[in-house]
Amino acid sequence: MARDIPDYPIDIFTHEAVRDARNVDDALREFAPAVRLADGTVMIGRHEHVAPGLMDWKRFSSTSRPWHDPESLRPEILLTDDPPEHTRVRRVIGDALSPRTLESMKTIFTTGADRLVTELRANGGQTIDAVEGVTRKYVYTVFPDALGLPPGDRTHMHGFSNMVWATMGPENALFREAMVEDFGPVITWLNEVCDREALDPDGFGMLLFRAADEEKITLAEAKLLLQTILSAGADTTYITMANTLRAWAEHPEEFEKVKASPRLVRNAFDESLRWDSPSRMAGRITTADVPIDDMVVPAGTRVGLMFAAANRDPRFWEAPLDYRVGRDLKHSLGFGYGIHACVGRTLAYMEADALLGALARELDSVELAGEIEPWMTTVGHGPSRVPVKLHFRD
Repeated sequence: MARDIPDYPIDIFTHEAVRDARNVDDALREFAPAVRLADGTVMIGRHEHVAPGLMDWKRFSSTSRPWHDPESLRPEILLTDDPPEHTRVRRVIGDALSPRTLESMKTIFTTGADRLVTELRANGGQTIDAVEGVTRKYVYTVFPDALGLPPGDRTHMHGFSNMVWATMGPENALFREAMVEDFGPVITWLNEVCDREALDPDGFGMLLFRAADEEKITLAEAKLLLQTILSAGADTTYITMANTLRAWAEHPEEFEKVKASPRLVRNAFDESLRWDSPSRMAGRITTADVPIDDMVVPAGTRVGLMFAAANRDPRFWEAPLDYRVGRDLKHSLGFGYGIHACVGRTLAYMEADALLGALARELDSVELAGEIEPWMTTVGHGPSRVPVKLHFRD
């Protein structure tokens, strides 16, 4: 006989919980294989359950999820679809990422990385925020360029991402703080830069509209898809790269391995993605009763599959709190798993190869120079500020 899913006595989405999200999520994982939050959402945190849950789109559907509001500011496409709709839309992205398109993007990423590293070298030794001054600055420049968005002020990207991530969690104090500012100008900017007439005719974004011309998707879907990629492909990438710089500072012996073997740059990025995942969970809704050990999650239950906790599960990972650039990461959940695995994975790798590769070639060491401040949002996770000193080689 199945036992009841235990109620969890802690609100994991308060300011205090978000500031200590790693320990909070790990404690939940150890409490029980599945727990029920006060609002009825069931959270699952062990790798042995999260990984197959992410693969099982038939029983863990993306068409609804905890706190899901279809009228929210978040673009409603791809992330909120199951096959066959998901397959149809995702195929359009795969077709657009042709070798020619990827080569053009690689040039943008590499040129941008070299330019930024030259600027950083000129200011070498001074304290700089690895988020605002390095990784976010880089991604917010090169990623919209690679998508073919028009040049100009991109400060609204940060407001857009904060609002999108806020919609993934409960409507609590953190949600209201993210929505306090007037988001009208942000939405106006988003619609303008993702409009077909504003795009580079040879850029990635225009390929989505041409797919609409061929009736593979609708014109409305093309714009929504571009907006989704703009949001989903930016934050997780710059946060993971900022965490990589933090890890290189905290684990200089691992950075020495990267400097000695540049092929480890991608492993270093992947290990950062596992070590401190930029998303705490993926939301799903069950379409059937699902057994989790000796419990059963009933059909129709909104569920959180906890990436970050599973990526630090000591049942699966050896010394999971250690940062190791040589770790076998084929079962890391940082990019998701299954059909909903990150569609921008290739682009994230290209950005990381360019920027982290350039830094690994030029840096002697990275030094933490102050307190790390957390990103105050519920489901997104990572640093909002990482003060560092970048010591360049002579």
